[in-house]
Amino acid sequence: MSTEQGGGSGGPTERSEIFGSMKATMPSRNVMMEDFGFEIPVETVPLPSGGKCYDLEHPLHGKNTVEIRAMTAREEDILTSKALIKKGTVISHLLKSCMIDKRVNPDTMLAGDRNALMVAMRVTGYGAAYNVEVDCPSCSERSKHAFNLGELPIKRLEIDPIVAGTNVFEVQLPVTKAKCRYKLLTGTDEQDIMTTSERRKKQGQRSENLITSRLRSSIVSVNGVDDRTKLDMFASSLPARDSLFLRKHIDKNEPGIEMKAWMDCPACLEHSEVRLPLGAAFFWPDE
Repeated sequence: MSTEQGGGSGGPTERSEIFGSMKATMPSRNVMMEDFGFEIPVETVPLPSGGKCYDLEHPLHGKNTVEIRAMTAREEDILTSKALIKKGTVISHLLKSCMIDKRVNPDTMLAGDRNALMVAMRVTGYGAAYNVEVDCPSCSERSKHAFNLGELPIKRLEIDPIVAGTNVFEVQLPVTKAKCRYKLLTGTDEQDIMTTSERRKKQGQRSENLITSRLRSSIVSVNGVDDRTKLDMFASSLPARDSLFLRKHIDKNEPGIEMKAWMDCPACLEHSEVRLPLGAAFFWPDE
């Protein structure tokens, strides 16, 4: 029945449109600030890539920094969500929740830029102190050490893509002399690699080496050939020297955060550089 005929409040569709319009025009309140006098901190985080690899339509194109909001109890709920953990999308949802610019899709970000935001969120949420067990490179003795995440250096992108605003780079391989074009992996690429690996395990197949999988995902074209099947065969048949060269080249130039620090081993007293593990303690400190 229409409102003209019955004088009622309108049907479900009409009420939904009215309430939707009211919601759109009503200003959102900052409850924490207005009612409790506390402003949730906003942090400006440097982007290791400098926004060089994002296209013109991407909100991070040419950006040197990005703003995030400090973690709250809402983000802790995300970290403990069994559904998100099972899907492997916890980090993407966490990044999306803390990002000030909601136009940014974390899955389209370079892995190195995502890691920079993860470290920044951990520091703003729980502080820079990171107490974790690591293995001594000299004697293999495992011991607990305190590291300062705020002191980890940023590894910036020092090379330019073949075309500005694209995620495509080129290098010549030493043995085959092939001109290999590659890309830096994004959040989506990382997720696809892990999903494929898990699927192979469930099907009882031998899991492909993670290094080879990453290499296949990185190669875009070789000598102008961009057929995916042919490129996968090329990656598997690469001479060992070419494979090592390409992996080292990508690793050397990939922007991000250097997850390395120095430790003094209490067992052998050696002063060694170690890679910091990103285990459960990264977002759940024990202090």
